[in-house]
Amino acid sequence: MTVREILNIGNPELRVPAAEVSAGEISGDRVQSLIADLVDTMRDANGAGIAASQIGVRLQVVVMEVGSNPRYPYKPPIPLTVAINPSIEFLDDEMVMINEGCLSVPLRGEVPRHVSIRVRYFDQHGAQHDEIKRGLTAGTWQHEVDHLNGILFIDRVEDPTTLATWDDFATHHRDAFIERITKFVERVGS
Repeated sequence: MTVREILNIGNPELRVPAAEVSAGEISGDRVQSLIADLVDTMRDANGAGIAASQIGVRLQVVVMEVGSNPRYPYKPPIPLTVAINPSIEFLDDEMVMINEGCLSVPLRGEVPRHVSIRVRYFDQHGAQHDEIKRGLTAGTWQHEVDHLNGILFIDRVEDPTTLATWDDFATHHRDAFIERITKFVERVGS
């Protein structure tokens, strides 16, 4: 198990767009080791996802997984997913406000995200995927792909008064957010 250091907001590496991974590199030791490190690091930090840029690697690789995560008990399950060179297409104009957190930012805040997206990516075996994602799962994808473009969720917060530390979110805002987002998840699914 290799848990890597997660870069924090203010580190300029988080603002550098990541490079595409060539098809030939996917099965190589460098990318496969990176994937393993990302999974170990994400799980150790109880994250829902992590991008290579968050550990200082400028490659378009993200991993996502949601099971019984104590940080995100309201999120629908996401099986362990490795996405290499992911791209997102917005399918309509429907939006939802998601109170997001990040392993690289010690705050949470309300971020508008598209409800329905198409994602295209390669998995860790080099297989191509073309899938539709909705709801909070679509939000997770948008958050992680933003990292690959040097964008942090706080760049998308429209109302800075929604920013809170994790502790203050839990004390003052969590219950209302969970009630609102649970109704949304019940309406749209994942």
